[in-house]
Amino acid sequence: MPRDQVAPDARTDLAAFAAARDIKYFMISFTDLFGGQRAKLVPAAAIADMQQDGAGFAGFATHLDMTPAHPDMLAVPDPASVIQLPWKPEVAWVAANCVMEGQDVAQAPRNVLRRLIAEAADAGLHVKTGIEAEFFLLTPDGAQISDEYDTADKPCYDQQAVMRRYDVVREICDYMLEMGWGPYQNDHEDANGQFEMNWEFDDVLKTADKHSFFKFMTKSVAEKHGFRATFMPKPVEGLTGNGCHAHISVWDAPGEHSRTNVFAGEKGDSPTAELGLSEQGKHFLGGIMKHASALAAITNPTVNSYKRINAPRTMSGATWAPNTVTWTGNNRTHMVRVPGPGRFELRLPDGAANPYLLQAVIIAAGLSGLRTQADPGKRYDIDMYAEGHKVRGAPKLPLNMLDALRGYDKDKDLKSMMGEEFSAAFLKLKREEWNSFVSHFSQWEKTHTLDI
Repeated sequence: MPRDQVAPDARTDLAAFAAARDIKYFMISFTDLFGGQRAKLVPAAAIADMQQDGAGFAGFATHLDMTPAHPDMLAVPDPASVIQLPWKPEVAWVAANCVMEGQDVAQAPRNVLRRLIAEAADAGLHVKTGIEAEFFLLTPDGAQISDEYDTADKPCYDQQAVMRRYDVVREICDYMLEMGWGPYQNDHEDANGQFEMNWEFDDVLKTADKHSFFKFMTKSVAEKHGFRATFMPKPVEGLTGNGCHAHISVWDAPGEHSRTNVFAGEKGDSPTAELGLSEQGKHFLGGIMKHASALAAITNPTVNSYKRINAPRTMSGATWAPNTVTWTGNNRTHMVRVPGPGRFELRLPDGAANPYLLQAVIIAAGLSGLRTQADPGKRYDIDMYAEGHKVRGAPKLPLNMLDALRGYDKDKDLKSMMGEEFSAAFLKLKREEWNSFVSHFSQWEKTHTLDI
């Protein structure tokens, strides 16, 4: 059976899926708080029991706020997410929901997203997103870009460079075509060694699952070809970093049954209406703007993230990343742009963003904005890279991960929307990560301090 067709009962019965597709093993996968992808390889003969009871994990052994004394955490596969590996078709990947003692694990990222999706649905709202996942192809040790001839000062859209990595890009795109994702363009990005691949937008849970699988697939295909794919926000000093821009719209019904884009409005005189955003779109955007400095802890979750959004001028001449909380029309120098009616693009997230928490925090901030009828503030249409110094009063994005964590901790509304148990676990583990970073002695310190 072609991989882009659904096997009988595949959405409810993984054993039937295995029989129809000749699957030998399932990867039951979940994503932890740091975006780490964890899995158990389960024989197809055992999948029926696993689908009912879940695969057992010790949560403490992953980036979750648990101890060795906690009971088993069970990863219960969601059959609607199952994907047969195109490059290893005897194996299927399936996203799982984490459960402990019969209850959803509140801090587990996919559970955080599912809860917020349900909250939005209760209000008659169904969020759809598309993401632009950028990545570098490096040598296996990660020390340098994989293409020694990729040295142009302006490498974006370089046709020779993209064709030198045609085998990798083609293979990944072919797989997305087979899976029915609707990929529509691939390019060499603004940094040497950097690429971007785009596929159609979808309901947020599907986008999150696809994003998670895309990272796994891209790394796997790169390894097959002798390279190392990285989504690290700023893997090469002086070059443009890896963004993960999110395009956001809200509809009145889920999936293929969607009837109306509630973000699409009549053209009017206000700064948002001029761009084709409805009042609901305006307030959802207002929530993103209101909570931007705090949500950066989720969208830009690593120490390295702040080398991207607060970067000096890159070799290409632009960072393509924001450092100020501003919005605009079709202008890529701001944190949010509205490229056309009925949607907007959040340009803040980077490649380290957890696929599930990224979508969750977009919904959380947006619902907060709708509830409080938040105003996104002044629209700026200037070139922020050239004239950003003229902006007065717009908040600056956090300078480092600690500032972002402090901002998140102070934002009581966003913390509550994301869930108190999740927020406490996330802040605890991320502060431990920050403490590990500041305890590390670097060569920079010796170079600048040894002879003082």
